[in-house]
Amino acid sequence: MKQYTYFKPEPGAPAPLEKSIFHTVRFNEIDVMRIVWHGHYVAMCEDARMALGDSVGLGYGDFFKHGVLLPVRQMHLDYLSPLVYGHTYEVKARLFYTEAVRLNVDFTILDEQKKVMARGYSVQLLTDMNQQVLFERPAFYEEICQAWKQGTLKRP
Repeated sequence: MKQYTYFKPEPGAPAPLEKSIFHTVRFNEIDVMRIVWHGHYVAMCEDARMALGDSVGLGYGDFFKHGVLLPVRQMHLDYLSPLVYGHTYEVKARLFYTEAVRLNVDFTILDEQKKVMARGYSVQLLTDMNQQVLFERPAFYEEICQAWKQGTLKRP
C-alpha cells in the first residue's frame, strides 16, 4: 500500500508515530443508502487519534492534567469508497512531528484487503484553559517531542 500524507515532513523530523484501531460498522451507523453516514467517519478518526495519543503520553487526559486544551482547528476527509454494515475496517492514525505548537494527524481507513476507503487529516492547536493559543510547547510535551526526535520515546 502506498503511503499518502497531507503533511510534508520537516527537515530532520523523526518518522510519524502510528496507531491502528479496528472498527466494525454497526447498524446505527448506516444511512438510507445502506452505507456509513459520512459524519461517522470523523468519530472513527477521533477514536484512532485518541488511541494514538494515549499510547505515547499525548492523550487528552495528559494535556488536560497540564492545563492544556486541544481544540480541532482543521478537519478534512476524502471519501473514496463507502463503508458498509457488518464489515471491519482498520483506522490508522499517524502523528507527524512538527516544531509548531500543534498536532498534525493524518488518517487512513482501510478495508480487510487493505484498500483505502477514506483518508484525511486534522490539525489541533494547543491552548490554555481559557482557550488562549499557546506559542510555546508545554514542558511535558517538549520532553516527549525531544525523546521522539532522539528515538528514545517510551510508550506507556
